[in-house]
Amino acid sequence: MLKPLVLSLLFISAPITALASGYAIFTPLIVNRLPQSADNPTARQVLHAADLARHRDPQPMPRVHTEGTLPHQGIRDQSIAAEADWPAILNLALAWRLSNDDVYLVGLAAYLDAWFPLYHASFNPIDETNLDTVIMAYDLTAERLPDATRVNMEDFLRQLATGYIAQANSKLKKDHGNWQSHRIKLATMAAFALNDPTLIQAAHKVYQKHLANNLEADGSVFDFHERDALHYVVYDLQPLLMAALAAQRHDQNWYQDTTPDGATLAKALDWLTPYAQGEQTHIEYVRSTVKFDYQRRAAGEPGFSGPWEPQSATQLFNLAALVDNRYAPLAARLGRPAAWMVPGQ
Repeated sequence: MLKPLVLSLLFISAPITALASGYAIFTPLIVNRLPQSADNPTARQVLHAADLARHRDPQPMPRVHTEGTLPHQGIRDQSIAAEADWPAILNLALAWRLSNDDVYLVGLAAYLDAWFPLYHASFNPIDETNLDTVIMAYDLTAERLPDATRVNMEDFLRQLATGYIAQANSKLKKDHGNWQSHRIKLATMAAFALNDPTLIQAAHKVYQKHLANNLEADGSVFDFHERDALHYVVYDLQPLLMAALAAQRHDQNWYQDTTPDGATLAKALDWLTPYAQGEQTHIEYVRSTVKFDYQRRAAGEPGFSGPWEPQSATQLFNLAALVDNRYAPLAARLGRPAAWMVPGQ
């Protein structure tokens, strides 16, 4: 699947049209820091990815499904191919901001018009978690999109926010793991993108309740005890950090929210840090209680046996560094951030 390419640039201030009133991650100040030049090797990589996207047809589907499937089962393969459009949409948005060339904006609008309103939220948060890239692309381009495209996107964002908040509330008593984290990420980002105070408040309430269900007093997470895998610690914490980052960009400090047992997201990251630094090791999935983990291992899917690789936490700790600068040295050691994780934010 096409991923947003890594972007490591020297950022310069440049005036740019203010964003629409709502945004999930990209504040007007951050957008103003995006370089207005493509004369940089890494910027050229982003533009190259956007050009590839611009010169192929979108592959929209009314529904995608990969969760709980092995390779070639059901619509998994078609869904993976279609979902490559979602990070491509973000690449197009970044390319437009980097180059100020409307050809990328036109390409982006074509992708959004192909997908929405054809696609309606399925409310399977594992299938849909990568829609966060679409929300961020909308941050970057909303005020310049055609009216019909913007209306369709706003309708879809409201689907995500209202539907996932309702679902997350209904699942609080029985789902304490990563599915709930991904629901909350999508709901929170969509609520902030819509600039809807009622939805934002509702998302925060379910976020706080999930922290209490998900985090143990020592900072370990529910999924680690169920799956015996650091892979799922990363997969659980990353969406929660995205929600906390969205809140932070709106001067709300969800990152410091503390559970009745005294756990915080920072404590959870600190629990994982010795493994990410290579001071401790872990053999993955040895005592998992989930049958599907063993099926994936038998099918030869990478990462479902053997020692956990610290580099798999690269994007988690780069994201953490945006929220809490204490993690910047570890993030730099693990690897370079994804394109949208602008250094110095």
